[in-house]
Amino acid sequence: MTPLDEIPNARIVEGSDGLLLEVDGQIVPNYDATIHPFAEGDVVTGNVVRIDNDEVLVDIGYKSEGVIPAGELSIRKSVDPHDEVELGEEVDALVLTKEDQDGRLILSKKRARFERAWRKIEAAAESGEPVDGRVIEVVKGGLIIDLGVRGFLPASLVDIRRVPNLDEYLDQTIECKVIELNRSRNNVVLSRRAVLEEQRKEDRERILDRLQPGQVVEGTISNIVDFGAFVDLDGIDGLIHISELSWSHVNHPSEILSIGDTVSVKVLDIDRQRQRISLGLKQTQEDPWQRVIDTYNIGDELEGTVTKVVTFGAFVEILDGVEGLVHISELSQQHVENPREIIQPGDEVRVKILEIDSERRRLSLSVKRVEDQILPVRPIEPGTGDLDDVPELGLSEDVFAESGPSALGSSVEVSDGGADIGAELPATEVDAEVEAEAEAEVEAEAGVDAEAEVEADAPVDAGTEDDEAGSDEPDAEVEAVEPPAGVSTSGPGESAA
Repeated sequence: MTPLDEIPNARIVEGSDGLLLEVDGQIVPNYDATIHPFAEGDVVTGNVVRIDNDEVLVDIGYKSEGVIPAGELSIRKSVDPHDEVELGEEVDALVLTKEDQDGRLILSKKRARFERAWRKIEAAAESGEPVDGRVIEVVKGGLIIDLGVRGFLPASLVDIRRVPNLDEYLDQTIECKVIELNRSRNNVVLSRRAVLEEQRKEDRERILDRLQPGQVVEGTISNIVDFGAFVDLDGIDGLIHISELSWSHVNHPSEILSIGDTVSVKVLDIDRQRQRISLGLKQTQEDPWQRVIDTYNIGDELEGTVTKVVTFGAFVEILDGVEGLVHISELSQQHVENPREIIQPGDEVRVKILEIDSERRRLSLSVKRVEDQILPVRPIEPGTGDLDDVPELGLSEDVFAESGPSALGSSVEVSDGGADIGAELPATEVDAEVEAEAEAEVEAEAGVDAEAEVEADAPVDAGTEDDEAGSDEPDAEVEAVEPPAGVSTSGPGESAA
């Protein structure tokens, strides 16, 4: 291009914007004014004038059209030029070579976009603002996002929860935050999860302001774990503890709930500082214990099903979620060594209500006091009914503590986790026949001769006839024998031997 000051007697015609020159009294076109100066590496703007299968021609106002090879159109691989640009479309392109060996001006659309996109990405990374991009590939471990630069979105950062199928995001435009940037390696790492968590935080605050303890709300089961279930309340998760799922015993939440179920729950407590919500499912259902109080009285007889048989008695379900305890002493008029002699799980029996403790939610039942009901004695095979065969019932250790064997009563607490035997159980009267048999058994095992009892007021000499006779036999040691549960080893007014 020839500078204007190098043309003798040349001056710009007024009103021509430099496009016309007056030279020696003649008006001539100023072609140099139509060519914008640029250098390799500059970004120029032009219009698409031709689209071929392997290249695109762009008019940027230079002496010849610029050529954009198909490989320089997009960061995607194997693209069709007709899908990337249209005739007449204005595009930006970076000058790769002003004149190649064939005299062509070589441009790159993707690199021009890369430069501008990179500046935008750097600004977004510095400010923390999200960027928009379209998912163009699903690769091992995540997604490739077209930001003008190939951005990588790891699978773990696609959503708040794990996404089983990443293909559903293909061709979608999503919003992400830049969490890692390396210009020398052209490396951009993104996180959609950060955007969602920020939105969720705002939603949480809004929901927490709206919720109050005692409210009944609707939600969707989002996750199930051993200790309960999480409920999605439109952006914030609340926990239903396993003890708050049902009035009856629940071994695992999956027994009554599935992921995706819609449930109505009651808000039990809100920790606004930690943004935690405690929920209850059973509170939205009828309390079966209240039905017991409203329906039955002491002395009523009703049908029930044996659910568990243990060494000290049997549990009988009289309503869904309500079990009472029939103590071993209330199974039969005769002495019972093993409850399985009289009763087995699954048996249908009639029981009589002996006690209803509404405060402690305990129910005491009796089988032997039901008129015209005599349960036959069944033979017990060896090993049947041993403690090793009894399933874990979640019973309190207080059953066997301090109160002594005779303190075992026939009451049961209907608790959230099922039947629970408390420490303060009412004493059960033991038949004289059972007590006498227990005493005889203890004395026999201890080797005590009833006729050799020494009166309490008789003096005891230091030596005996055996000692004087020089007997070498050692004194017999009396081994303490623990009596069967529920049986006293002493008679009225006496202490145990």
